[in-house]
Amino acid sequence: MRPRPERLERLPEQYFAALLARVAAAAREEGGAVIDLGRGNPDVAPTGAVIGRLVEAAGDLDQHGYAPFAGLPALKQAIAARYDALYGVTLDPEREVAVVPGTKSAIAELILCLAHEGDEVLVPDPGYPDYGSGIALAGARRMALPLDPAAGFAPDFSAVRPASPAAVFLNYPSNPCGVAAPEGAFADAVEFADRTGAVLIHDFAYGDLVFDGRMPRSVLATPGAAGVAVELFTMSKSYGMAGWRLGFVVGNAEVVARVEELQDHLRAGIFMPLQHAAITALRYAQEDVLARRDLYEARRDRVLAALATTRIERPRCEGSFYVWLRLPEGVTAQSVLVEHRVALAPGEGFGENGHGWARLSLAVPDERLATGLERLQRAFA
Repeated sequence: MRPRPERLERLPEQYFAALLARVAAAAREEGGAVIDLGRGNPDVAPTGAVIGRLVEAAGDLDQHGYAPFAGLPALKQAIAARYDALYGVTLDPEREVAVVPGTKSAIAELILCLAHEGDEVLVPDPGYPDYGSGIALAGARRMALPLDPAAGFAPDFSAVRPASPAAVFLNYPSNPCGVAAPEGAFADAVEFADRTGAVLIHDFAYGDLVFDGRMPRSVLATPGAAGVAVELFTMSKSYGMAGWRLGFVVGNAEVVARVEELQDHLRAGIFMPLQHAAITALRYAQEDVLARRDLYEARRDRVLAALATTRIERPRCEGSFYVWLRLPEGVTAQSVLVEHRVALAPGEGFGENGHGWARLSLAVPDERLATGLERLQRAFA
């Protein structure tokens, strides 16, 4: 067999696969059960109406052929109606909405659609590790876009040397930093994209999960964004449909057209019953979204209250289902795992600026979270 293609060799280590392997290895060692607070896997299933619509549609034998490559028109209309009602953004369902099989794959596809070999792509630091995968496959170059803790983890475009990147990733509410978009961050990003010719890609995975009375904010509501930006919306976090693999790329019509063209060559549509269930969710399950948000906010409050008795500074969590905490001196995520049997996601896996931090997930059952917090209180005492 010939050697592996270079594009595979360029791929970085898959951070979350390595994290799961590390937790599994610790669980095999003696010392009691490991409480995994590192993985962001939604623990609350979709509402019964959504599951019921999936079952109903799957029982219709006419729904088992190939779906339209571009997705059901009614699904595109449903996400466009949601954007108008909740975020104040008007979308053309035919030209400005692409249906994708989960936004994780769309992250890579977007870079394949936007970047030439050797082009630069800006990635938040700290930020979601898998942004680097599409950059590697495209043969592009990853550049860090520092997030400034003193400014609420806003992107510091002044720290980026003069360049003309192909794309810029942003993500608010942030994974891992747990912050909502700081005031002015979207306007600064749109101005930077317009000035440099970059496409702004906003990962809106946790968009509805904002706390303390905040309202969800789409980057596409920012003046000028329609000309330079697309947004990734997923059914995973707002609706608990993480394993269903269904999402959207919305915004700039040229970028959306490129994504749909690439997908025409990669897949033959998405299982139609999944799309029918997503239509039901988008149209009728907003109360379930709000209940899910309230659940994560209540868990956030429990974490902040428990850790307030320890020696760590107040963690960050304005949204998402993650708490971003600075570890005490001499404590690492690995030492917490080994000595206290609690798995946190090490901050260094999210970028150079993540060193000394760790991410705690709220997407765990309440009793498991309670046990983990008791152990963390001892670890940080």
